[in-house]
Amino acid sequence: MSLMPKLSTILLLSASLMAATDAEVVSFLKKGIGGNPNISNLQIDVAGKQNLSGVSGWQTYFITIEADVKQGNDVRHINQNATYFVNGNTIAPEFVNIKTGERYNDIVAPDFNNAYYTKANRISGDANAPHKVAVFSDPLCPFCRKYVPDALAYMEKYPKTFAVYYYHFPLAGLHPASVALTKAAIAIDQNGTDNAVLGLYKVDINPNERDEQKILDAFNKTFGTKVTVADIRRPSVVKQFEFDQKVAQSMMVAGTPTVFFDGQKDPSKNKYKEIKVK
Repeated sequence: MSLMPKLSTILLLSASLMAATDAEVVSFLKKGIGGNPNISNLQIDVAGKQNLSGVSGWQTYFITIEADVKQGNDVRHINQNATYFVNGNTIAPEFVNIKTGERYNDIVAPDFNNAYYTKANRISGDANAPHKVAVFSDPLCPFCRKYVPDALAYMEKYPKTFAVYYYHFPLAGLHPASVALTKAAIAIDQNGTDNAVLGLYKVDINPNERDEQKILDAFNKTFGTKVTVADIRRPSVVKQFEFDQKVAQSMMVAGTPTVFFDGQKDPSKNKYKEIKVK
């Protein structure tokens, strides 16, 4: 569930901040979202901000939002990221270049945190390679299946040029089967299997499958392994899985594949092709 559509309307109609401070931005957003009687335990924080490149006077605010949302008789905990643009007394939930149609929400992102370049996430290349590439992907995402295997295989050939870091980001709402698949890949990776990530993109399974055993059967058929439900639930696997989700949230990742090249979000996803390899 997204809290953004209703809030977006509120912002467009009533943005009225004077030279806003971080506290004023947070307070304004809380009033907009918290006005919904179905929302409780609302927490909003500024995760980071940066000047909006090429647009004078505007700053990008990266916001994290947590809340409990009542839906009928159920209460769901929501943890979301959002991007806003602030200039003096104006705040907007979306910024679009009217000449190019480019949506800035899809381009801007915080600088990649060096602490997230971990040994566990590095799947190829030397840690000291001059170029670091971070890839967030769902193995059942159709575009990921076209892009990721070729990109990873290419960069793997040049370990002195590219250090590649991979973060599992299954889109559970769209491809529920990807959750168990990614956990299975983490499990065999921790057991010493090479190229666990690339093999993920060869698993033949209905993306809507929810039966963990059926998903693991397809996974094991592809890898020749015997991963069990107990394996994907072991603490070390869950810890790595949750770490990848934490990194994705911190970096404002919303879709797949998302690529960061040398610490900056790469909307083209192809900057690696511009590098002279060695």
